[in-house]
Amino acid sequence: MTKLALITGASRGLGFALAEALAPEYHVLAVARTVGGLEDLDDRIKEKGGEATLAPMDITNRDAMAHLCRSVHDRWGKLDLWVHTAIHAAPLTPAAHLDAKDWQKSVSTNLDAMGHMIPFVAALLGESGTAVFFDDPRGGERFFGHYGTTKAGQIALARSWAAETERTGPRVRILTPQPMATATRARFFPGEDRAPLATPRDEAARLLPQIV
Repeated sequence: MTKLALITGASRGLGFALAEALAPEYHVLAVARTVGGLEDLDDRIKEKGGEATLAPMDITNRDAMAHLCRSVHDRWGKLDLWVHTAIHAAPLTPAAHLDAKDWQKSVSTNLDAMGHMIPFVAALLGESGTAVFFDDPRGGERFFGHYGTTKAGQIALARSWAAETERTGPRVRILTPQPMATATRARFFPGEDRAPLATPRDEAARLLPQIV
């Protein structure tokens, strides 16, 4: 029986690359707001002989995520893997000039969503599943107030979950990717020479043995 992987943030970057890499061994349930990116992913997965279910949804919508997870339960009964890459990368700014809308969107996407996603998904992963988060230790760096603060909070929650389930499952992994040539990084470092950066596909290949 094909395993089931939920990828949140699957329409671009590392999420896209990992979703592609997991197929066809996993049926990929791909969640993202960008429909075009999900359709591109679906094409890539089909080329490999795999299958995907596309879910163009916003993880900050609690009711939508509840419906999604209930649908997973009704159709498949469980999840084998959850890979969480969804993120809001607000523009860099001094702490004294934080934008209220960017702050709220960062908190909502990077932190608040975990308050409902983890309880919903944990029930589907059970004792034998795996959840994977990706650290980006920019908390405390200058100008990273929006992103660094909320990402650090997300990882703190993931570390608590990992400690709580060490003996009982599910397995919770926190990995640190190498710098990648993604749209998120380009927003943070415009004009950076991207040649030395890893591609999301190469980084997915490097990380995959730590995930499955």
